[in-house]
Amino acid sequence: MGWKKWARTRSPWLFHAHCGGCNGCDIEVAAALTPRYDVERIGIVLTNNPRYADIMVVTGIVPKAMVPVIKRIYNQMTEPKGVVAVGACATTGGVFLRDDDNPTYTFGGPVDKIIPVDVYVPGCPPKPEAIIVGIAQCIQKALAKD
Repeated sequence: MGWKKWARTRSPWLFHAHCGGCNGCDIEVAAALTPRYDVERIGIVLTNNPRYADIMVVTGIVPKAMVPVIKRIYNQMTEPKGVVAVGACATTGGVFLRDDDNPTYTFGGPVDKIIPVDVYVPGCPPKPEAIIVGIAQCIQKALAKD
């Protein structure tokens, strides 16, 4: 195992992309980073620059105005990269979709319609424990690629 792969799997950096919604999932993502759950002890660090991030955590349904922004953020991340969709709005569109393929006129759709998603964390909002498990699955799935 190369040192870059070893470092990325043991100390992934997260970029949190909030796309909209009720902020319930954002509060739970913030709770997962607090000392109660203490994900920093296992090496997970939050960064505000997508160029340093290994994993993008996306919350909320993506508005049409945010579609190019989310694509640009995803393209700025270095390889290998992973995406975790957190919450009902990010995974399925939640209450904002009229039907499966037709979002309302203001929304571009769930995250997987815009960028590839590696792990889905369902819930409205999901518990911090579920978010941590989703990030761990993303580490195994996306960052462990050769």
